Amino acid sequence: MGGPSDRRQFLAHAVQGVAAAACGGVAWNALLVQQAHAVPFAIRPPGAQPERDFNATCVKCGACVVACPYGILRLATAATGIPLGTPHFVPREEPCRLCPDIPCAKACPTGSLDRVMTDVNASRMGLAVIDAENCLSWNGLRCEVCYRVCPVKGKAITVDPHPRKLSKHAVFVPVIHSDACTGCGLCEKACPTQVAAIRIVQPALVQGRIGEHFRMQWRPEAVPEAAAPAPAKPAAPAKAPGVDYLNQEVNP
Repeated sequence: MGGPSDRRQFLAHAVQGVAAAACGGVAWNALLVQQAHAVPFAIRPPGAQPERDFNATCVKCGACVVACPYGILRLATAATGIPLGTPHFVPREEPCRLCPDIPCAKACPTGSLDRVMTDVNASRMGLAVIDAENCLSWNGLRCEVCYRVCPVKGKAITVDPHPRKLSKHAVFVPVIHSDACTGCGLCEKACPTQVAAIRIVQPALVQGRIGEHFRMQWRPEAVPEAAAPAPAKPAAPAKAPGVDYLNQEVNP
């Protein structure tokens, strides 16, 4: 039987083991809480599934990060508030370059990124939103940088003339069209203001929903397709009034 020193060592190791287990439990609980309360503004790579599905299927392998030829993607750390180890990018620092072959999506082993997608311009990583109070164009200066750098300009971003209040000259302001914006972030990166006046955000944070009970017939999508005309029935033979079968001519 061991002496007092052996018993003391045994008790010390036991206490250390319990402390380590408790610390591990606390760390694991903190990780679960961080995952549950993760901020909903992460900008994911092209072809990402909806955020809930993405977080459920992403295995944090980093294959998409390695495959990105521009080194734009990064894995989230605990300090970002984004689910730990998931890929994202920060448009103001490095926007997505919209690689035509979409290597990041093809490298994904689980389908968190759509490996079947062939047109990178069909990706919807986020939506550009303009802060009109701080946008140079909306304040009357000729800027239009976001319009010029947009890879789908004329569709995702257009420039509309607005009349000024104090002069006859028009103000040319950028307007975002959500149906074509890829969320690449090139506009946010290029914005010359100290803090970007155009930001890429998750559409769910800024877009509303009209509801199906409203009927706006002036919108093209509200006009139903014209129904095909029914086949015409053969016209019945005309009959002269007052003629019955007794007065009809009968050929012998």
